[in-house]
Amino acid sequence: MEKIQNAAILVVDMLNDFVTGALACDRGKAIVPATAQLLEAARKKNIPVIFCNDAHIKGIDRELKLWGDHAIAGTKGAEVITELGLCEQDYVVPKRRYSGFFQTSLDILLKELGVQTVIMTGLHAHMCVRHTSADAYCLGYNVIVAKEATDSFTEEDYLNGLAYLKTCYGADACSNEELIAAL
Repeated sequence: MEKIQNAAILVVDMLNDFVTGALACDRGKAIVPATAQLLEAARKKNIPVIFCNDAHIKGIDRELKLWGDHAIAGTKGAEVITELGLCEQDYVVPKRRYSGFFQTSLDILLKELGVQTVIMTGLHAHMCVRHTSADAYCLGYNVIVAKEATDSFTEEDYLNGLAYLKTCYGADACSNEELIAAL
C-alpha cells in the first residue's frame, strides 16, 4: 500500500451505549484494541481523529423509534468509550442520523483540515459506517475501511457492509498494519 496523503480517521459511534449499553455489541468490544492502536498511530503522526457520535434528542429523533433510546445527548451512553482515549487534539462531531455528514459540520471540518481520504472505523459497517462512507464518497473523499477497527452486530452484516463499500464506493478494507505503515 502506498503512502496515504491528507487523511483523517473517522470513528463512528464508539460510544458507551453501542459497546456496553443500550445497543451493546460484543463484536464492538472486540474491535476496541485495534481501534485504539490505529488512533494512537494517527495521533503520533498528527493525522486528525474525528469522532462522529450519535447525540440524539430524546422523544424526537427518528432513529429512536427504530432502535429505542440510545446515545441521548448529554448522557453517559452518548460518551466515547474511555479505552479510545479522547484527546484534546481530537474532534467530536455530534450526529442525529446514521451519517456523520447529514446536517453536521463534518464536511467543512474535513475541508478546513485539507482531508482528501477518510479512514473509516467504528460501528456498524452495514449502517452508520456505510451511510457516512456514502456521503464521504458523494462529497469527493476517498474512502478506506480499517477492517480490524470496524464491525457490525453479526459477521454477515459486517461482511455485507464491507462488500457494499467496496462495490459502491471503491473502498479498500485494510489491516491496521497496512494503514499504520501508510499513514
